[in-house]
Amino acid sequence: MGSISKPTDESNTRNAKPPGIRFVECTKKSKISFKSQQAIVLIVTFLAYTSYHAARKTTSIIKSALDPQTPDETLQSVSFLQRSKALSWVLGNGWAPFNGTNGTGLLGDLDLAFLFVYAVGMFFSGHIGDRMNLRIFLTIGMVGTGLFTSLFGFGYWANIHTFYYYLIVQMLAGLFQSTGWPSVVAVVGNWFGKSKRGLIMGIWNAHTSVGNISGSLIAAYFLKYGWGWSMVVPGLMIAVVGVIVFMFLPVDPESVGVDIDEDDTTSPKKGMTEHLLSSKTDADNGSAVGFLEAWRIPGVAPFAFCLFFAKLVAYTFLYWLPFYISHTAINGEYLSDTAAGNLSTLFDVGGVMGGILAGHISDRLNARAITAASFTYCAIPALYLYRSYGYISMPVNIILMLVIGMFVNGPYALITTAVSADLGTHRSLKGNAKALATVTAIIDGTGSIGAAIGPVLTGYISTQSWSAVFTMLMGSAFVAGLFLTKLVVAEVTEKYQDLQGLSSGGTHGSGVVDEV
Repeated sequence: MGSISKPTDESNTRNAKPPGIRFVECTKKSKISFKSQQAIVLIVTFLAYTSYHAARKTTSIIKSALDPQTPDETLQSVSFLQRSKALSWVLGNGWAPFNGTNGTGLLGDLDLAFLFVYAVGMFFSGHIGDRMNLRIFLTIGMVGTGLFTSLFGFGYWANIHTFYYYLIVQMLAGLFQSTGWPSVVAVVGNWFGKSKRGLIMGIWNAHTSVGNISGSLIAAYFLKYGWGWSMVVPGLMIAVVGVIVFMFLPVDPESVGVDIDEDDTTSPKKGMTEHLLSSKTDADNGSAVGFLEAWRIPGVAPFAFCLFFAKLVAYTFLYWLPFYISHTAINGEYLSDTAAGNLSTLFDVGGVMGGILAGHISDRLNARAITAASFTYCAIPALYLYRSYGYISMPVNIILMLVIGMFVNGPYALITTAVSADLGTHRSLKGNAKALATVTAIIDGTGSIGAAIGPVLTGYISTQSWSAVFTMLMGSAFVAGLFLTKLVVAEVTEKYQDLQGLSSGGTHGSGVVDEV
């Protein structure tokens, strides 16, 4: 066990010990161990980002309540009159201004506004997060998210029918939402080393799908009381979790003065202990990495652009799947908005499996690019099958939705977690740990631009044909895989050399993320 040197005054100011941790240690009259602190980090950050996604998912559930009148005509043989009557009976009459002829377009504009501000805010959030106390930063972001999510729902009781009210509220919600991802990945990266990082973060990243599922179920349940409740309840929940983050989240080992187990392969200090135990080390006291410098880290750009298209696909499902299900007859029957919201959670169940599987495979192969590209290419036939055969029966729809969730969310989860953390601690940084939030923000911020474009395109394209939407998604998945081609070739070459015993010193390759 190596004891970390006492933090400097500046470090104490930036990353003070959380009050909840101080209370627990005062009560038990001893320090919380390193392993226990790691468990606290995983649990608290898991709850934090689960609540972020639960609050984000709500708008996709209420869409069918706001605009219930646009059925999918391309797969059905029922008359337009029959479709309209069925949808009116199941979904209601909607909410102005979203229940007009351009309703889906307006809903798409809300998605674009939210995600565009979210994407831009992500770049600034990473920059700020590397320079201030992440616990405070997260708390502000979560409380702000809760406030503006609730204000969207407030429009129900205030009888607000002005589009720009909802647009502005969504934009502000997106700004506060952007604080979440760079912060939680940076905190987890501070506590866990690269060994088994793919598996650990694959399991931990289930918070995305758990948040989507819980957000869908909560929003769908409260729809019967009025769509405003579907926004306010998740908004209050994320604010409460924000208080928990403020009370209990330890940003890094130095902030709580724990002892590091140098033999623990999950420790972030494994292989870097000499940097972190010496107060004189330049890397330990290094300044935060600049935005352009972070872009030049090998591997950042290709993974960022891959995520642009991968997240375009994932977020199109996040925002439009319940709407698509409720407007498409399955075995000749339309589902209510509540039933459609509940059914759509299976996409995220598949996403949990895909994230864990992708992380485990990438750890075993030590090949992040090969794993991500393989999942991305497999998503293409899965998307085709779901569009072509998902309406035949409920069992077929469920099976294909699980498969799509696995292949779409697998690479998305891998790139935004393990890959981002790997690149944020890349060897070119020479032990400087102050790049995690910036690198994470660059990769996920670039992806979020794609996430903004996908839903808004869907809002307009779907008015003509949902088949065209799925063609767009299949093309995006293909391009996402293409951006990793160079990295995949390098990893395949490295694996071949390992098999031939030609790698330097006869050792196993360290992976393209480290070597490129």
